[in-house]
This record gives sequence, C-alpha cells and structure tokens, in this order.
Amino acid sequence: MGSEPHLEIGSQRRDCLDASKARKARGSKVADATVTAESERAQARRVLIAADKFKGSLTAVQVAQRVTAGLRRVDPEVRVEALPVADGGDGTVAAAVAGGFERREVTVTGPLGTEVTAAYALRGDTAVVEMAEASGLQLLPEGVFAPLTATTYGSGELLRAALDAGARTIVFGVGGSATTDGGAGMLAALGARFLDEDGEPVAPGGGPLRDLASADLSGLDPRFAEVDLILASDVDNPLTGPKGAPAVYGPQKGASPEDVETLDAALAHFAVVLEKSVGPRAAEHAKAPGAGAAGGIGYGALVGLGARFRAGIDVMLDVLGFGPALDRADLVITGEGSLDEQTLHGKAPAGVAAAARAAGVEVLAVCGRLQLSEEALVNAGISKAYPLSLVESDVARCMAEAGPILEQVGELIGREQLAAG
Repeated sequence: MGSEPHLEIGSQRRDCLDASKARKARGSKVADATVTAESERAQARRVLIAADKFKGSLTAVQVAQRVTAGLRRVDPEVRVEALPVADGGDGTVAAAVAGGFERREVTVTGPLGTEVTAAYALRGDTAVVEMAEASGLQLLPEGVFAPLTATTYGSGELLRAALDAGARTIVFGVGGSATTDGGAGMLAALGARFLDEDGEPVAPGGGPLRDLASADLSGLDPRFAEVDLILASDVDNPLTGPKGAPAVYGPQKGASPEDVETLDAALAHFAVVLEKSVGPRAAEHAKAPGAGAAGGIGYGALVGLGARFRAGIDVMLDVLGFGPALDRADLVITGEGSLDEQTLHGKAPAGVAAAARAAGVEVLAVCGRLQLSEEALVNAGISKAYPLSLVESDVARCMAEAGPILEQVGELIGREQLAAG
C-alpha cells in the first residue's frame, strides 16, 4: 500500500529526512524499472508553504491548507510542510500556535478600557505576545475609533501574564494597534507612574499625555532586567515628526489632522518628561527605528523595558524554525493578501524569499492582489507570483470566495511546477 499523502504543520516534526540526506539518496538510488520518471520526481518533490494571512479572507493556516489541496489535485503524493508565518502584526500568535506553541488566554484591559480576552503563545520559556490581541483595532466596535484615548494598558497586562508563566524570552509583536499612547498604558500596567501637576495619574491614551508633569519608572516589574524582550515589527518609524507614529499611522486609527497634531505634540512632550526621569536615552530611543511602531508602543518597550528591535519576520522565522524546514524543501510558496510596495519593506513574503534565496531554494508567491512588477518580484527573490485574478477576475468574488479560488491557484501551480517536473 502506498504512503498516505499528508500536510505537516510546523517545523518541530522529527520524522522528515534531512534535505541533504534526501538529495544523496535520490542521487544514489537505482530507480525501479516500474516507476516512471514523473512519479520519481513527485516522490522527491517537497514543498514548504510559508505564507502569511490574506487579511480579511483567510488565516495563514487556511492559506496553507487551500494551496495544499490544489497541489494535490495534480499530485496526490506531493509532500507538503506548512509553516504559517507572520511579521509581528495581527496573526502572530496564531502563526506561533500553528508552529507548535501552546495558546494561553487571559483577561486584560482592551483599548477602550473594557475587559477583553487576549491570547499569547508559549513554548518552554519562550513566549510570543501580540499587542493587537490586547490593544488592536480589531477589538473596536465597527466604525468606532478612539485615537486620543485608546490605551495599551492591556498589552502590559499581557506581557506580565507571559512573565508569570515563566517566559524568559519574549517576542513582542507590535502592529495593528488602535492606540497612539507611546506605550504609556503598557508601562503603567507594569508599574510605572505618570502624574499630572496635581499628582494624579494622567488619563488613558495619547492625548492626555500633554498634561504629563512627571514620570516614575522605578516601579516597573524588575523581571524585565533578566528577560530578553524582542520588539518584533515590520516598521522602523521614529516616535514623532513627519514619519512618526501619529503622522503616518494616526489617520488609520481615526485621527483627524487636528488629532494628529495633538498626538504628535503629546508624544514629544512624553519623551521630554521621560528624559528628565531616565536621562538622555529617552531622547535617543524616540529617534530609534521601531519607536513609532504600533502608536509608539515600540518607544515604551525600548525606553522602559530594555527591548531590542528586530524585523518582525526575521524574529518569527527564527522562532518558528524556518531554517530546518527550508533545508527539507525543494520549493517554497509564500504570500499574503496583497503583494505591493509594502511587501518589500519587512513584510513576511519578503523575509521568506530572502532566506530561501540565500539557501538556493526557488520561491513562488500566492496573493489576493498583485501590484509588483515582474522585475520587483525577481529582485525580492520571488520567481513568480500567482494572484487570485489568474482564475477569477471579479475582485468581490476573490474576497468572498478566497478559499476555493486559492485552491484553483494551487492547482495551477501544481500543473506548472509539479507536473512539469
């Protein structure tokens, strides 16, 4: 009886041949006369699907499942390993759980001050914490924004929960936030005190930071001194200014032009007050890459918690074990909802493609929408992209029926890449 085709989720599996051993075996094994050249290639072909979500349509796990189903319409015996990835934004915890981490849930303070249930991921003493789980835009009621008052307090509570669970390395994925408070709420949840001229705590959110008179970080949870806190983000904006958090990301959180000015001035004031409390590093961190991530929560993590900044996709590839999975692959399929200029600046597909190209493994991409030229794709390490429009020209249908259409795209890839050898 032939072996059952299967989809392997995550790179922690130990029942797979090392790629170098597999190649040696393929080179030295004498082919059975009854086995066709095509089936021999199919047995040897191993595909790694390392794609991000199609936002609003499919999770990263669903993307892998649909592409796999399409490939197997062409070759039922194809060996597929799925490693759903994320770049630090929303979906990061889900990617970690799919990669073998345990999902943990805790009740925290949401961006509007009400209780929400948030999840983080844990494996051993390593935790993956996604600030969007506690302070993200997806937690706001439809059509409701709070650009001046949304708080990151719950993100601090989520970090504390990871510490309480024994985490000593924390990947702090930031993105998709509803907040622009410079991480003040997060730091307050962890023991910092931010007071106005009357000695009262300033109100939640970025706007009230204009009333900040003093900051005391001495009460911050001392465990952070012994924890490796990695600020994982796909943006490198500073805290304030034309490229700062309020100017660049405030409008998508409902901030008017006047709100953006208010928030920018408030965060600049926040940095000045912190400089009086902790010294010159407060001003230095305000200009550092990643300080403006997720409404400035990056700044709070850098100046208050001793975080170190790394590109989110690079961190997640390390945490998820992408390297060993890549060693086992003959072909990599990556992707996300929209392949565009932003993809080239730290998004998951670009990180996957760069790592695969360095290892000499071909990379294809799937996407809902393609806005990159062939030259841009090749320069990024992607030999070909397969948008949903290849099989369905109606954009509305591509959104509503992304799963079945992506299966057809997977079948197309199978015919072009597997059947052709």
